[in-house]
Amino acid sequence: MLSGYRIMWSLVMFDLPMGTRRERRAYTRFRNFLLDEGFEQAQLSVYMRFFGGREAVEAQIKRIRKNLPGTGRVHILTITDKQFGDMVCFTGNERDSAPQQPEQLTLL
Repeated sequence: MLSGYRIMWSLVMFDLPMGTRRERRAYTRFRNFLLDEGFEQAQLSVYMRFFGGREAVEAQIKRIRKNLPGTGRVHILTITDKQFGDMVCFTGNERDSAPQQPEQLTLL
């Protein structure tokens, strides 16, 4: 069984300019890259993905770095599954439960 302190969640948050056609294409390429890598959209420019351990997160960060757009800011926050489970979520005024870890961990 995987420990809630070993398995990780990685959140990629970005603020990319979209003033020109070239910037919009760079935004779309980066967003599609994250989706192709298995991230899911949590909010407008916040994407998250579940990982089996720190080594997988580090490998993903290297792939993200190779696919960064030329401008804008990208932040990557990695937390344990235990910390992620403590997240407090609201939809409107109603409290929601935090997203659950996937039922099956995909090994690549």
